[in-house]
Amino acid sequence: MRRREFFGVLGGAAMAWPINARAQQNAMPVIGFVKSNNPSAPMMNAFQQGLNEGGYVEHGNVSIVYLSAEGQYDRLPSLLSDLVRQQVSLIVASGGLPTVLRAREATKTIPILFISGLNPVQLGLASSLSSPGGNTTGVNMRGAEMGEKRLEWLLRLLPTVGTVAAVVNPKSTSGMISKIELDGMVEAGRGLGIKLIGLEASTESDLEKVFAAAVQAGAGALSINGDPLFTPRRAQIIALAARHRLPTIYPWREYVEDGGLMSYGPSLSWAYRQLGNYASRILKGAQPSELPVQEPMKFDFLVNLKTAKTLGLTIPKIVLAGATEIIE
Repeated sequence: MRRREFFGVLGGAAMAWPINARAQQNAMPVIGFVKSNNPSAPMMNAFQQGLNEGGYVEHGNVSIVYLSAEGQYDRLPSLLSDLVRQQVSLIVASGGLPTVLRAREATKTIPILFISGLNPVQLGLASSLSSPGGNTTGVNMRGAEMGEKRLEWLLRLLPTVGTVAAVVNPKSTSGMISKIELDGMVEAGRGLGIKLIGLEASTESDLEKVFAAAVQAGAGALSINGDPLFTPRRAQIIALAARHRLPTIYPWREYVEDGGLMSYGPSLSWAYRQLGNYASRILKGAQPSELPVQEPMKFDFLVNLKTAKTLGLTIPKIVLAGATEIIE
């Protein structure tokens, strides 16, 4: 099923009245949901499911204001400042580290929920996973570890591959996440006997260039990381992988469901559902400082046999045996 992308963007003056009106007329809490890129319907549905499980229903006893920076990180401060001025009940900072960092700069009192690709303690978002402290908590998706695991699955698929390209976004929080993840992948690749080439894409047009660069560099496979720039553009990325006949592994199952070859990582829907659950607990009086940062214990490994056939690949038994789901 095709996923529909949707978003709501409200300017500061334009959004002030609706938020105040909801608070006064409906006497209900308001959640500010801020994303660096356009949120997808499945992720929002998962968040709302978590809220529902905690007894909150949008338009019933809670309001949600959805805001998107549309990939322009410099818009985040103004979006978040508007929410702080309106004194929303809590802020969901989604779509990567830039959003939560800007949210923390905007307020030290309003609760903030995040999804992080790297350990939030290492990034200074939490004092510890069990007791975050401050006004932030959320989900750590363990992104650096996932990059190394994706390399391992590529090697099982293509035992003789010598060079693998990894695509990251260098402008994701000044390249901090990209550097940490790439360093880990280079080290893991060295241990696996693979040459790892780091390629950078920070705009939609860059994606065309990195696939061509990967082929020119002799890469036999490619890995896409979980940067929020890439996920909304997965149709373009999948098409580029097919055009260049380059076996590619992705971070989220949504890529494979839409025609990508393989994916390995935790469930985005699970993460957003946890945020919805935490949001309901905070609305009932829980403090973010006392809510442990959650980490996924289950990881999905999907293989698309139709795409493999198109690429002329025979999937080894060891790969099929390790798949949690096979799409035919």
